[in-house]
Amino acid sequence: MGIKIFKPRSPGRRKMTGFDFKEITKTTPERSLVEPLKKKAARGNHGRITIRHHGGGHKRKYRVIDFKRFKFDMPAKVAAIEYDPNRSCRIALLHYTDGEKAYIIAPVGLNVGDQVISSDTADIKPGNSLPLNKIPVGTSIHNIEMRPGKGGQIARGAGAEATLVAKLGQYCQVKLPSGENRKILANCRATIGQVGNTDHENIRIGKAGKTRWKGRRPTVRGMAMNPIDHPMGGGEGVGKGNHPTTPWGKPCKGHKTRNSKRTDSMIVRRRPKRKSRK
Repeated sequence: MGIKIFKPRSPGRRKMTGFDFKEITKTTPERSLVEPLKKKAARGNHGRITIRHHGGGHKRKYRVIDFKRFKFDMPAKVAAIEYDPNRSCRIALLHYTDGEKAYIIAPVGLNVGDQVISSDTADIKPGNSLPLNKIPVGTSIHNIEMRPGKGGQIARGAGAEATLVAKLGQYCQVKLPSGENRKILANCRATIGQVGNTDHENIRIGKAGKTRWKGRRPTVRGMAMNPIDHPMGGGEGVGKGNHPTTPWGKPCKGHKTRNSKRTDSMIVRRRPKRKSRK
């Protein structure tokens, strides 16, 4: 995979970069693993907007991804590497020996023709799925379960990578992509390797229209509104001092909202604080 640079034939193309898609080996999805995906423009069951700035975007179909990897001790061959419009990483089409097909997240180093397996005795190579207590300490992992059997929930985006730090009896300590160290049950499963498409963070959108294709509508700053529309609106000149809030007065942009005391004991070390912009 690589980054494609466009010739500056227009203002939108001048700063734009994109993918060359050289790793893609199949352009049409597997029909048996595709479901319709209806857009709701972030509206609830009353027809009112519940999430702002969502709507529009290109039509998509949902690819059914196997996050659970429940076909134990059944080897599968990688038939294709495909593009998925619903996520930032690529997906791999697996053909199992019994004839069943499935999609998984494609890690770095997984190629067409490779063989993967979900087993407690699998080799430590990209694409194989094992319980955390069967993985050596220091191994890079992704698609990590938080509850046994629920399916992978952690480290699923492009370039995401977690590290198994320690094994502590019933729990294993994992360093997450955010920098947080967390205890996870040792019988939870994870997949070996780093999620592919690592160049995703280096792409420059280039123009506003490309954001609209993704279904993101324009965002107006609160300070640019009138006082009746936003707590930070109005005033002569540029206002400063107040903590950023939503239009309904709730703190945002860095305000901590986590309130899960039930799992506080699982966090060994919090994620590092962001450096303030100057």
